[in-house]
Parts: sequence; structure tokens; C-alpha cells
Amino acid sequence: MRQIALDTETTGMDINAGNRVVEIGCIELSQRQPTGRSFHCYLNPDRDSEPGALLVHGLTREFLSLKPRFGEIADEFLDFIDGAELLIHNAAFDVGFLDREFSLLGRAERLAARNPITDTLKLARERHPGQRNSLDALCRRYQVDNSARSFHGALLDARLLADVYLAITAGQGSLSFEPVTDALQLRAERIHVSLPRRVATAQEIAAHQARVSAIEARSGKPSLWQLWAVAAEREAVLS
Repeated sequence: MRQIALDTETTGMDINAGNRVVEIGCIELSQRQPTGRSFHCYLNPDRDSEPGALLVHGLTREFLSLKPRFGEIADEFLDFIDGAELLIHNAAFDVGFLDREFSLLGRAERLAARNPITDTLKLARERHPGQRNSLDALCRRYQVDNSARSFHGALLDARLLADVYLAITAGQGSLSFEPVTDALQLRAERIHVSLPRRVATAQEIAAHQARVSAIEARSGKPSLWQLWAVAAEREAVLS
């Protein structure tokens, strides 16, 4: 059984606003084991990213201007995913954008007609109803190390998604480049302790915001705190 964890980054969330794909990342699994094969490319979207998206993935128009356009890699991409089950978190989003890219080329390819697709967000919601099921939340729940995820990146997120999928489906394999501990064993061994919880006051929150604003004013760019907040807001949409 051949499976491919797939993720994309885009210039914005709204496909109807003319947003485009700027990055594709794929990780191949065979018989629930990583093969070491991957597909990764940055794409020139011929437009700016929306401010919120730029804060999430950090891919500027200047950086992407020298990258290939989707039409230049479309066949290579299709060859890589040919015959595989696609594992995609919030599949409607990524599939919609990729199908739109093919439409802009005048091509009739539709991923759902070519490949079986498993939406891991739907799978996670079935396993954990009423809980947060963003990729970051699932990494925390299944002890998948996502410490390198300061920015969203399609290839990194595909690697994390593959590990999360193997854990959530109780698979006996994981990717070699990120350690994953069996979630059931963790739950059996975890020691439960009660820790005091302190909520920030309105005055403390205001002081914090003022401090962050001052740092941003001196540096001339968004703070890491702001980047994290925007990324967390995007993850909340997917949870």
C-alpha cells in the first residue's frame, strides 16, 4: 500500500480571491513505512501573498519570483502521486487549490478522480470529538516533535502529518527523521499531577501588548510573538 502525506502553502486562505499555491510538499510511505522519497517545490504565484499568509509561511514574492510556475512541475507532481492514497489535513483546502491550479492551465485533472484521499482532519475529529485537532494539537497529543515548526512549511508539515497519521491509526511505523513514541504507551505511563493555573489580568495583558509593540517599533518587523499568534489563529480555523 503506497500512501503520500501532502501539504501545500498558499498566498492566502480564500481561493475565490485569486490566491495561488506557493509550495507543495509530499512524503511517501509504503506499507506504513517511510521510503525516503519525497517531492518538494516552491512555486512562483505571480502575485503577492496576503499579509496574514506571509506571516505564517514567510515566503516572499521576491523569493518566489525565481521559482518555477505550477505548469512547469505539474506533470512531475502527478507522476509522484500516481496511484497513491493521499493523506491531507483539511483536504478540501489543499485539493481545491491544486485543482484550481490545473484549471488555470486548461487541464481537467481532479485529484479526487485520480487518487483516493484520506482527510486526516476528519479522521482526527472522529477519534477526538470536541477537542482541538489542528496539526500542532495532534503533534502534542501524540508526542510528535514539531519544535522545528516556527514557520509553516509544506514539506515539514507533510513529514509531521505522516507521523501523526501513523500514530492516530495505531501504525507500527514512523518517519526516521522525527521520533514518535507510541501514544497508548504514553497514556499508560503518564503521571497525572495537578498544577496551579494563573490567568493574566487585564493590566498584565495590556503591559505585554505594549512591550511587544515597542519591540516591533524598534525592529521594524513583526515579533516572534505576533508570528506565533497569527499562526495559532490559522490553526484554530482548522481545529
